[in-house]
Amino acid sequence: MINDILKGQCIHCGACTRSCDFLEKYRIDLGSREKMEELAYHCFLCGKCSEVCPEGIDGREEFLGIRRRQVQKNHEKVAVDGYDMLIAEKQNYIFRNYRNITEGSVLFPGCNFPSFYPETTKKLSAFLKKEAGIGTVYDCCGKPIAELGLEEQERKIIDRINKRLREAKVKEIIMLCPNCYYFLKDRLDVRVSGIYEVLKRLGAGRKITGQTDIFIPCPDKKEKLWLSQIEDFLEGKVHVIEDIQCCGLGGCARGKEPDISGGFTEQLKREEYPAIYTYCGSCAGKFARDGMKGVHHVLADVLKIREEPDIARSMINRAKSKFW
Repeated sequence: MINDILKGQCIHCGACTRSCDFLEKYRIDLGSREKMEELAYHCFLCGKCSEVCPEGIDGREEFLGIRRRQVQKNHEKVAVDGYDMLIAEKQNYIFRNYRNITEGSVLFPGCNFPSFYPETTKKLSAFLKKEAGIGTVYDCCGKPIAELGLEEQERKIIDRINKRLREAKVKEIIMLCPNCYYFLKDRLDVRVSGIYEVLKRLGAGRKITGQTDIFIPCPDKKEKLWLSQIEDFLEGKVHVIEDIQCCGLGGCARGKEPDISGGFTEQLKREEYPAIYTYCGSCAGKFARDGMKGVHHVLADVLKIREEPDIARSMINRAKSKFW
C-alpha cells in the first residue's frame, strides 16, 4: 500500500480494507491516494469504510472529493467514460412532471421508485390527493449527478427544485425514497418528510406481520431514521440484515465493478431468506434484476398492493411518469 497520503490520519490498520469488497479487491486503504485517484469511480460510496475507521476518516467524502476535483480539471465534465446516458437523462431530468403540484404538501416519488413500482406510485398518489389534497411531482433529486462529482450541475438542480416549490407555495415535500430524503433534507427551503411518518399521520397503511428480514439502504444505515418509522408498520420479529455492504448500485459504480456489485446479491442469496424487505426502490429493483426471488418493498405491502419490481419495463415506466 502507498504510505505517504493522509499522513497523521490514515494509520494503515486495514479496518477499511477488510470491511469493503472494493478496497479489498485492489488491496488499498484510505491512505492509498494514487490508487484512490485512479479508481475514484469504482467506489460505491456506501460509507462502510467510514463506519470502521478508527481515525474518523470519511472515505465516502474522500472519494467524492476526488471525483469533484477531476471534474473541475476536466472543464466541468466527468473525466471517465460510461456515464453519458445517465447524465443526459438526469442533469436536466427529461421526465420531469410538475403539472399536479399543490400548495401545502406534495409527494415526491423520485425517479427510481416509479420505475419499478408504477402501480404503487399511482395508487398512493391518488389516495393522498383524495384523502389530504396532496399532489405529486415527478423529478430526480439530483443525487446521481452529485455522486458523479458534477457540483455545478448539482447546484442547478437544487436551485430549480427550490424555485418550483417556492412558486407553488409548497411547505412540505414527502419522499418515497430514502436517497432523495437524505440528499435533499438539508438543501430545500421546505420541510422534508418521509412517507411512513405521513401515512402514520393520516392513519393509513396496514401492519406487516410475521418475521421481517429487512435490508437497510445505505443512506439510512447510520441514523436509521426511516427504519424507526417503518417499525410502526411491522408486527413481529424484525431482523436487520447487517452483513451485506451495499445493494451494488451506490456511487454509480456498478458499471465499473459489475462482479463486486453482483457479489453483494449473491451474498444475500446464500442466506436463503424466505423474503427480503427493503424500503428503497433502487435496492429492490437491483436485487430483482440479479435474479433474487421474494423481494418486497415495504411501502407496497403496507399499502396492500404487493407489487413486484417491474424490471422489464422500468425505463418505460419512468418515461410514462412524465404524463401521469
